[in-house]
Amino acid sequence: MANDVTRRGTVSRVAMGALIAVAGLIGAGSVDADNFARVFYDARSDQLVVTMRYRGTNAKHAFTLKWGACQDPQTGASPALSAEVLDDQWNDAAVRDYKVTTRFGLTDMPCRPATVTLRTAPRFYISIEIPPLPVG
Repeated sequence: MANDVTRRGTVSRVAMGALIAVAGLIGAGSVDADNFARVFYDARSDQLVVTMRYRGTNAKHAFTLKWGACQDPQTGASPALSAEVLDDQWNDAAVRDYKVTTRFGLTDMPCRPATVTLRTAPRFYISIEIPPLPVG
């Protein structure tokens, strides 16, 4: 009976160690994902300025926006709009840290004003208010 308890305890410790190792690998993989360093609206150029941090083999990653549909606003709020930030080299090996700033024109933005939520894989997001179209 004592041997069964000892063996079960050993198996449980081994299984727990394996789970911790797998969790560590999964967590380490998420560090390699694209993430937002800085996001702001430039009123003078009517552009969304997005600085991305990413890991890769080169500094030539290009980012684009894929606009979602406008969502009806909550009472008194701006419409909600999501946009996916897409990396043209999303499967590049995570070798070095890089940072790139991209300026996105807003002519294709489906609604304004809006609260825009930018998203990138796997779970990073940031929201920013975009004002109505400039007059003039």
